[in-house]
Amino acid sequence: MSRFSVANVQKTVDYLHRNGFKNTCYAIGERLMQKRQDAYRWEWPAQGELERQRQLCSGLQSAALISIVVPCYRTQKQHLLEMIESVRAQTYPLWELILADATEDDSVGQAVRFFTDSRIRYLHLPHNRGIAENTNWGVKAAAGDYIGLLDHDDLLSPEALFWMAMAIEEGKRAGAGPVLLYSDEDKCSGDGTAFFEPNRKEKFNLDLLLSNNYICHFMLMERQLMQELLLRQEYDGAQDYDLLLRAAGRLMGQEERIVHVPRILYHWRCHASSTAENPQSKRYAYEAGRRALQDFADSQGWRALAKDTAHLGFYRLDYGSDLFAVRKDVGAVGGPLFEKGRLVGGRLGEDGSVFYQGLRRHYSGYLHRALLSQDGEAVDIRNLRLRKEARGLFEKAVGVPWTARPGSDVFDVSVLPSETDLTALSLALGRALKEAGYRILYLPGQSMNLRDLK
Repeated sequence: MSRFSVANVQKTVDYLHRNGFKNTCYAIGERLMQKRQDAYRWEWPAQGELERQRQLCSGLQSAALISIVVPCYRTQKQHLLEMIESVRAQTYPLWELILADATEDDSVGQAVRFFTDSRIRYLHLPHNRGIAENTNWGVKAAAGDYIGLLDHDDLLSPEALFWMAMAIEEGKRAGAGPVLLYSDEDKCSGDGTAFFEPNRKEKFNLDLLLSNNYICHFMLMERQLMQELLLRQEYDGAQDYDLLLRAAGRLMGQEERIVHVPRILYHWRCHASSTAENPQSKRYAYEAGRRALQDFADSQGWRALAKDTAHLGFYRLDYGSDLFAVRKDVGAVGGPLFEKGRLVGGRLGEDGSVFYQGLRRHYSGYLHRALLSQDGEAVDIRNLRLRKEARGLFEKAVGVPWTARPGSDVFDVSVLPSETDLTALSLALGRALKEAGYRILYLPGQSMNLRDLK
């Protein structure tokens, strides 16, 4: 699908103003390459699969009631009706839809009266107090075990609540019910017929969340926690991000209760006034997001400064000269390794694969993630910094004492035997650090050329 539009031209011009001609050329080149590789296509689930889900739901015992809260304001009638129908089409039947409408007139109410479904609850608010406070009206009225937030012009896949409910049931059987769940998502055209730009996420990653609201849609949270936290008006525009950051703060040490459902269940509608299509329409939201991140850092007692990156809505925390002094939870920090401008080492998966392998040095990767701070299972030992308290653990896992390269605080791999399997050693160290309760932080800014190690 072609995505040429006036909005995209405006995004490019704005990027040019903020980041200069050279970086804009790199960004355009990467974008064009991604377009050529993009073969994404979302299709309505097969009728047989939807019927299977309905049959499974009929046999669930003590299943969770899910409240979906939608703040409405001057919503286009067609978008409103399509949003409601996407909820009514759910194969999972135990839901309530709460429409918190702050529109001055009765236009939304008149449209909602078309539906006789008793699971739909319409609240006409006395005043328009902004997105956060309007949403809070619906959150406070929710009766479900879990609450999900849905924008008034977006769409749910018909199997969205089914897969969320299955994840809740699985967590309960394992002995720890999820507190927060989130799915993958994509974007759809204004008429809701074309789907593009899938956002495929990973399991909960705190430092990735501290770089960007990668969780976003579709998200469910236990009712008690959401009603306790609520959304904060001073972060309007980034109220969801602020909510997620505060929830993540509450769940420190219980991150297994944050569950990723790896399916595209939410469609973010793009039209001229939406943030998805035109970030400049809500530039204030990105400023609010940076302030929310700063508030999180302050609440943790971290001496860190939240800063914008080259890309709107993506941030970084500047810890000053000594990250280990600020982040007691971080045991090691690693960065990318480049050879001839392409990435050959850095963050490692459990199987030893390299995240973003082969990416050009000046490219940002899928949804800019290659440029974002993030937690990892392991990082390449060739570009590794270690906190002092973990040096004994390092020697036990690696087999040699910690030794830094001359004039650096990065490990000197030259002290290792020449036949050493560096990937296996990196993974072994990663496991030892994780078992000791440390995070392993991947920082893209800590880059190194492979030739410098020779």
